[in-house]
Amino acid sequence: MQVHADQTVTLSCKYKGSGNQDTLYWYRQFPGSRPENLLIVYPEAGPEIQERFKATANKMLVDLIISSTAVSDSALYYCALRPTVTETHQTLY
Repeated sequence: MQVHADQTVTLSCKYKGSGNQDTLYWYRQFPGSRPENLLIVYPEAGPEIQERFKATANKMLVDLIISSTAVSDSALYYCALRPTVTETHQTLY
């Protein structure tokens, strides 16, 4: 998707959840980097907002709204119904 600077863009993701206890995740991945958790969305709790990023959800659709877009927003964005990016810590001796 091509977007110009200082626009508002909406990315939509359809999902089929198990009910009101669904937890949705928006991730962002910059080229050559690991995915990072951008927002966690609880549909029953209303919109989730973090600076220029806002996520809204209903029973079948979760939107990520990015306002005042900038070149630094260029990345891969994806959604998930469950946490898919996890980190395991292990001490090596």
